[in-house]
Amino acid sequence: MTTTTRPAVPISRAAAVTGIVLTVGLTLFLAFDCITKLLQVQAVVDATVQMGFPASAVPVVGATLLGCLALYLVPRTSLLGAVLLTGYLGGAVCSQLRVEAPLFSTLLFPVYTGIVAWVALYLRHAGLRAIVRDLVTRS
Repeated sequence: MTTTTRPAVPISRAAAVTGIVLTVGLTLFLAFDCITKLLQVQAVVDATVQMGFPASAVPVVGATLLGCLALYLVPRTSLLGAVLLTGYLGGAVCSQLRVEAPLFSTLLFPVYTGIVAWVALYLRHAGLRAIVRDLVTRS
């Protein structure tokens, strides 16, 4: 069995720095969200209960997000982490749909967050660039 490796697509310094800056911002935001859930801050628990979830779900959701974020930040597992973060954020969209949240300010916020996560990863991950290039050239 032969394996082929995709040649890495070079990353400019500007793209790498932009990707790192976006990743740091995203990480700070999501880490804050994890911490508030794991510490069961009362405002977070109240908001979760208002959305129809039990208070006992708050630390589980926080731990799930922390696991996804950790995978996203480790270069070797960053693609898996991005996929899992996308699933987590999809669940957040579903939760917002259930309570009929405002479209652009609340409902789509997890979508915006997911877009930032993927753009940041694309800008700093040569392997992802190669995958995208292959997909684009095949179509």
